[in-house]
Amino acid sequence: MRSCCTFQALGLEMRMCSVVLGGLLLNTQSALTITAASARNQHRLNMSFTVEKRGNLNTLSYRLFFKNADGKYVSPFHDIPMYADESQNIFHVVVEVPRWTNSKMEIATKDPLNPIKQDVKKGNLRYVANVFPHKGYIWNYGAIPQTWEDPGHKDGDTGCCGDNDPIDVCEIGTKVCSRGEVIKVKVLGVLAMIDEGETDWKVMAINVEDPEAKDLNDISDIQRLKPGYLEATVDWFRRYKVPDGKPENMFAFNGAFKDKDFAIETIKSTHGFWKALISEKTNAGGLNCKNTCVSVGDSPFCCSTDEAKAVVGRTSPCGTEDHIPCSVDKWFYYEKK
Repeated sequence: MRSCCTFQALGLEMRMCSVVLGGLLLNTQSALTITAASARNQHRLNMSFTVEKRGNLNTLSYRLFFKNADGKYVSPFHDIPMYADESQNIFHVVVEVPRWTNSKMEIATKDPLNPIKQDVKKGNLRYVANVFPHKGYIWNYGAIPQTWEDPGHKDGDTGCCGDNDPIDVCEIGTKVCSRGEVIKVKVLGVLAMIDEGETDWKVMAINVEDPEAKDLNDISDIQRLKPGYLEATVDWFRRYKVPDGKPENMFAFNGAFKDKDFAIETIKSTHGFWKALISEKTNAGGLNCKNTCVSVGDSPFCCSTDEAKAVVGRTSPCGTEDHIPCSVDKWFYYEKK
């Protein structure tokens, strides 16, 4: 079922704090039975996902958990396949922050089952500041599952180690996505941001179902068809932490975007780091690698159905959302250096 229509149609599920998301295409390692027809189509199989809201939106209790079509809880970090279609280099993206919103939502890499929750600093919920002329996030912002920027690996191009998170994605399509939506994207390029001494790749991509997707195939197409968007992206990432009293961020390659091929190789590299992580070849540190679909047998990362239900059960039930503080709407003005 396509995510572009389900959010409008499933009012009942939304009232129950669970909404159907986009179709997921499994990779060839799926344990599910596949038909001869699907085998001819790179052994792919459609699935649906739901999200289950827990706690109160805009409070510290808010969590967004993921389920597969069988109603089984899954980790958006570890269980959703990186590829939607490996033969075409189409990737899955978990949308954390819809365009034009300010709440700094993210996959909770250190929590069991890695739900989406709002980032916290000094006990307070984090909101991205509006640095003129930008309002909130200027793309649908998310992450590619089954990737990890290894903090123990020094990147040869940036000279810095990874930021310990899945690789970030800026989806530039027409539609404003919903939080927790799982979409399939075409990769167009990548920006190498250096955030407080850590490598923090920003992949530029577009939803394959977007009407503009057929015309956007590489980073140069963004420059040609969306003039100013790449410059605005660099400006956004350079200055978004300045209102918090931090210096401007830096970039490798003098702030130039690298092309599609470079971006795909970068994603594949972070997938390799994730595979080392999930197979216990790399120290997980504080990351929570519990999953319900990838690890098997006596792996310490294998999470049973009952364990997963218990994790969710320990969180607060879905409740009424709180108000976003009026201060979040404030504009900040700085001269560009």
